Amino acid sequence: MGLLDEDTAFHSNIPVPLDITVAVVYSVFGVCSLFGNSTLLYVSYKKKHLLKPAEYFIINLAVSDLGLTLSLYPMAITSSFYHRWLYGKTVCSIYAFCGMLFGLCSLTTLTLLSMVCFVKVCYPLYGNRFNPVHGRLLIACAWVYALLFACSPLAHWGEYGPEPYGTACCIDWRLSNQHTTARSYTVALFIFCYILPCCVIVASYTGILITVHTSRKTMEQHASRQTHMSSIQTIIVKLSVAVCIGFFAAWSPYAVVSMWAAFGQIESIPPLAFAMPAMFAKSSTIYNPIVYLMLRPNFRRMMRRHMGTLCHACLRGCLCSQCPANCCSKPEIRVRLRTVHRQTDQFPSSNSSAQPPMEALKDHSCEKCKDVFECFKHYPQMCGVSNPAANRDLSKDQDTPVPQTHKQKTQSVYHKKSLLATMCAKRTSEIDNLHINLEMVPGHAKVAWP
Repeated sequence: MGLLDEDTAFHSNIPVPLDITVAVVYSVFGVCSLFGNSTLLYVSYKKKHLLKPAEYFIINLAVSDLGLTLSLYPMAITSSFYHRWLYGKTVCSIYAFCGMLFGLCSLTTLTLLSMVCFVKVCYPLYGNRFNPVHGRLLIACAWVYALLFACSPLAHWGEYGPEPYGTACCIDWRLSNQHTTARSYTVALFIFCYILPCCVIVASYTGILITVHTSRKTMEQHASRQTHMSSIQTIIVKLSVAVCIGFFAAWSPYAVVSMWAAFGQIESIPPLAFAMPAMFAKSSTIYNPIVYLMLRPNFRRMMRRHMGTLCHACLRGCLCSQCPANCCSKPEIRVRLRTVHRQTDQFPSSNSSAQPPMEALKDHSCEKCKDVFECFKHYPQMCGVSNPAANRDLSKDQDTPVPQTHKQKTQSVYHKKSLLATMCAKRTSEIDNLHINLEMVPGHAKVAWP
């Protein structure tokens, strides 16, 4: 708790209107962060089989940001509305520990992601060797790194305590101003959790931009690929600039104030100067999903696709709750078959203006199968056709007389027919229309029939 009485330390030191403003801003941040990071995790789950190893860092970033949102925002919002910290000294330490753990994990993940992107873009020979095992190992290192600095105040290298503005908890800045041990922790935090990540991120994305600029000059002579390359370069530039701006905007104010509190006159620092940097640091939970969800085309396409499906499912659920009779029908499959005689331009039929003959077959509804894909898998046994001989009239050859001199050359041409099978089923989130072209062969050919 430092040198202050608990009641005094846990009372807000900023005006009530500002406390209410902070609470409202945190509420907006919390809702946006919850929606953005949950959407990012949902999209990642839907494309889990297509995830690249580097995208594991984005998932870890969403997890840490979501943890920060759920552990910090509720207590910060309620305390700001009540104009004091409501949860006591023990919960204050837990709050500060969670904020330090999840915040440093997000920051370290951003740093590792920039390094991986740098290696993959600038040194593709080594970057292509990056696999999911490497990604998981680096993510584990990020959590260990964050855990090391988050647990240090619990081991009395530094201390957790209330913020000077009174409605949240973090490092006890007053103690770091007066004790050498606490000040050394603040300096280590500043160097290894701000200066070092800052240098790595700036250097990595600078190297990426230089490589992109060099490749643009190389590709200028290939006009056909210039547009595609320019779009890729635009995305890379946007991501690079956005990540750097987001990093500096979120963490620079807090780093400056921490050094000011450790080495300056802390009594001369207004409490609002601590409240505003804390707000900027918490804004990183909504900034990161915006950067990686909106500026990455693959995530953006997946989000549009699956959010549309989710809205459709919710709407369908509401309609089904009102009228269940319209929603109980099972998916069914209807197969339309038709044979088309192939004719070449070299050997036209006797009537060249006539269209190729067609035989339209009746629709078959596979009523014995509960699942459309299982039904199509076991067709024709499950749909009333037990053997190809049963439909001999469909597979029987209808040869077109041709001169003997050309018979051997065109034997494989005029015996072929086309069979068009179209599956028409009710579209759901997992079932789509299936269009299959099947090739019919002569009746005397040896065919493996299941």
